[in-house]
Amino acid sequence: MSLPFDNLYRHGFVRAALCAPLMALAHPAANARASIAMARDASARGARVVLFPEMGLCGYSIEDLLLQTTLLDAVEAALAEVAAASREIPALLILGAPLRQGSGVFNCAVAIQAGRILAAIPKTYLPNYREFYEKRQIAPASTATAREITIAGQAVPFGTDILLPAEDNPDAVVHVEICEDLWTPIPPSSRGALAGGTILCNLSGSPVTVGKAEDRRALADAQSRRAIAAYLYAAAGAGESTTDLAWDGQLSAFEYGELLGEGARFSDRPEMLLVDIDVERLVQERRRVGSFRDAGLGEALDFRRIPFRLDPPAGALPLLREIPRFPYVPARPEKLDQDCYETWNIQVSGLMTRLRSTGLKKLVIGVSGGLDSTQALIVAARTMDRLGLPRANIIGVTLPGFATSAGTKSSAWALMKGLGVDAREVDIRPLATQLLKDLDHPYSAGQNQYDVTFENVQAGLRTDYLFRLANHSGGLVVGTGDLSELALGWCTYGVGDHMSHYNVNASLPKTLIQHMIRWVIGTGLYGPDVCAALETILGTEISPELVPPGADGVIQSTQAIIGPYELQDFHLFHTLRWGFSPGKVAFLALSAWGDAARGAWPRGIEGEDRHSYALPTIKHWLRVFLRRFFGQSQFKRSAVPNAPKISSGGSLSPRGDWRAPSDGLADAWLEALEREVPDV
Repeated sequence: MSLPFDNLYRHGFVRAALCAPLMALAHPAANARASIAMARDASARGARVVLFPEMGLCGYSIEDLLLQTTLLDAVEAALAEVAAASREIPALLILGAPLRQGSGVFNCAVAIQAGRILAAIPKTYLPNYREFYEKRQIAPASTATAREITIAGQAVPFGTDILLPAEDNPDAVVHVEICEDLWTPIPPSSRGALAGGTILCNLSGSPVTVGKAEDRRALADAQSRRAIAAYLYAAAGAGESTTDLAWDGQLSAFEYGELLGEGARFSDRPEMLLVDIDVERLVQERRRVGSFRDAGLGEALDFRRIPFRLDPPAGALPLLREIPRFPYVPARPEKLDQDCYETWNIQVSGLMTRLRSTGLKKLVIGVSGGLDSTQALIVAARTMDRLGLPRANIIGVTLPGFATSAGTKSSAWALMKGLGVDAREVDIRPLATQLLKDLDHPYSAGQNQYDVTFENVQAGLRTDYLFRLANHSGGLVVGTGDLSELALGWCTYGVGDHMSHYNVNASLPKTLIQHMIRWVIGTGLYGPDVCAALETILGTEISPELVPPGADGVIQSTQAIIGPYELQDFHLFHTLRWGFSPGKVAFLALSAWGDAARGAWPRGIEGEDRHSYALPTIKHWLRVFLRRFFGQSQFKRSAVPNAPKISSGGSLSPRGDWRAPSDGLADAWLEALEREVPDV
């Protein structure tokens, strides 16, 4: 079945539902009906994996009633009822039930779909300490005497060596464990993940005590990180016996350390949590992380694979999951502050180490009055403070050219004076004019030809001057170009802003630099004069200022040429970090940017600065990104100076995250864009 572009299943997602029904204690028929109703609702809302709590068909807290024949017969009848109803529910249902096998009663997860009981997975580790006495009634999985069990007349695979792969999406593979299994040093889901499980499900009873919810979160979060998987946790809630215990019905879902969602706890009504799992992202990451693959060497991973089908709903099915607009800039203020703090100290400590290793005492920086050079300069000032050196050891030079505005030049001077650096100005126009004349460039004959030569003559002279000044003064040239510019090739190769002795910004995306400067203002590190200059710079149009304004006074705009940085940084992150196809990147971009009113925005972006982009606009700028990133700019990235890696989103150093041929072609990505992304 061909799915439309706006259906999440087309792009490697699976929707799951975590359910906490109201328990009818020791009444399997009533619990079956409640579970069926919730499963129908979840399926109607697009879920294709539906998870219920431990012993959800009878209650975890019924103690010795688990050994009553009447109760166990009623559980089998309830499973038969759920199986019959599942013929009309296109989802994999995972329910908790006690089942008889041999001489034991086993605490099981039962997988059901399309009228069939697919598998029964017994609990591996039974708690028998403090408030738990599970071994009194329940047998551990290791004591099972058969690999098959009969349930309601059906022969069903039985054991802990079972995976449930989706026939129609090989990346979606379900593994199931039960409650205590997660609390052990080596949870069964670890082996399940090594064998291919990407959606790890935990049916839990887990009575609540103060602080226990956070313990569960920590375990589920950590297991999702270690296993590079989604971890779904559904605990028993209202209706369980409160003779000696209490229950909160905690529902939590994590994907590779990211919290996808949590349900309401201590609810007096049924609760359902719907989450969208990016199984493609998980499989992509496992391919990158060789240690994950190596961890399976020597392990017995001969799991039985019992297939099911997702059979996604036809038609539009947008993501419920919020996709951050700014993958490099957290919307949560406390997380943004933490990221800025770490970024700042990575930059400063990197530059400190480079100065110590070279024995140099001076820094040379070209200061334009724009974002990048501003960030580099305030990092340099802090570096000198930390090293106990005077800020006058920083030689800041503004180098006005043919299109330098009075505004940016005055900002550069205000910043340098406020910081107390050795501030200088060198007008490059005479040298540039002579060089253009020597090249017989039309500009030297009075023609307004503002081509790449005209621009790069200025950029090259600036960098050439900075290097010679560094030679003359015994200093180190600090690079200012950022990650976004490297991705798009927006830098002058060789003797231009591409080159420096050490670049503090090379792993810093443009979208984060603006927040870094805001954060620095808030720290109080610098005085009011510096902060005023920083505020002015934040409000300045991003421009290389290499071409004079037109007759209408409009200045050269970087983003009008290479696209909005906020959108191109989004494309960069999902291409570089996850290796997603153009179609998926566009789908995620539309989910993030299609509606300015949806989702959270980072601090400091208000009003008219909150943009939205329609799919045709996203496709246009993604085409620009793919052409420049894959087809035009790698030769520049293959020869970049040293710079510290900052974000887990990756760097573009040829010695680090990104190694690619300088003569690669973008055709495959551009063809995929046209094939995968509609024009409307």
